[in-house]
Amino acid sequence: MLTQRLVLTGDEAHDLPLIQQAAAIIRAGGLVAFPTETVYGLGADALNSEAVRRIFLAKGRPAWDPLIVHVDEPEAIRRYTRDYSVLTEQLIRAFMPGPLTLVLPKRALISEVVTAGRDTVAIRIPQHPVARALIRHSGTPIAAPSANKFGRPSPTTADHVLHDLNGEIEAVLDAGQTPMGVESTILDMTTQPPTLLRPGGVPKEAIEAVIGEVRLLRDSFAENEPLPAPGLSARHYAPKAKVVLCAPEPEQFYDTIRDALERYAFVGAMRPAGWHVPIAPRVRVFEWGDWGDWHTLAHRLFLGLRTLEREQVHAIVCPLPPEEGLARAVRDRLQRAAHE
Repeated sequence: MLTQRLVLTGDEAHDLPLIQQAAAIIRAGGLVAFPTETVYGLGADALNSEAVRRIFLAKGRPAWDPLIVHVDEPEAIRRYTRDYSVLTEQLIRAFMPGPLTLVLPKRALISEVVTAGRDTVAIRIPQHPVARALIRHSGTPIAAPSANKFGRPSPTTADHVLHDLNGEIEAVLDAGQTPMGVESTILDMTTQPPTLLRPGGVPKEAIEAVIGEVRLLRDSFAENEPLPAPGLSARHYAPKAKVVLCAPEPEQFYDTIRDALERYAFVGAMRPAGWHVPIAPRVRVFEWGDWGDWHTLAHRLFLGLRTLEREQVHAIVCPLPPEEGLARAVRDRLQRAAHE
């Protein structure tokens, strides 16, 4: 099967036929990768169990890791879930469309293949206009994890999608690099207080400003146990190279690269602007951005990991951001990428 690359230009007259073509593939039970404001998703009709199973096969994703359902309006969240809480309504008004996913009790319309057999569903309204248009023209909710092989760094360009999935899916809607670069925040609304399952594009602090206390997830999950939401595997988002984390200080960064050169033939460095690296032919550098500019660092995180992997380094050294704001999401992805 040849994966079609449908290149969008931002011009509605040009793009609409391509989006309608992709929507027809979704309605027919096929798979389409598409951009969201976070990363590229791999979409299928969320009401078609056989189509959803194809997502798991294409990604090599275990059945115990559930998917996020994407819809295009708040009314659809009410249609497919059984939650009428004031807190949920407040979050929908404050952050949707946008990079926030809510875990809610599901209605029977949503296949248990999507939810790993659980009676809850992770659901959100994406902000990207292409994602919204694809959902609208498909006429169905779209189940979509990130459009990559399971456990790999998430794709932020169509090239990343094709590197992992070319020939295994029908099409990819190419709208350039995604604006945010890390996945959505996932909030479990079935607990009191709500539990932050995965940090992401909406910071914990912003959520608490709207609904009050949010609990951080401290539990771990056993292998093969159905997860409450995606992105919770201990090892995830990982390139082929070993990810080596260090304290967020220029001296520690330099010393960690130097130490890595004693153990690995080629070393990659996710370098914050102005930080020094050892001058050595075996060091490959990705210019990450200003330290503390978490939006830029999030936007370029997976691009950097994939770029250094393509340069065939054996280890990638990266400073670890603090546990605050959007930096918490970058920190989470790096810790999972580094997990052994």
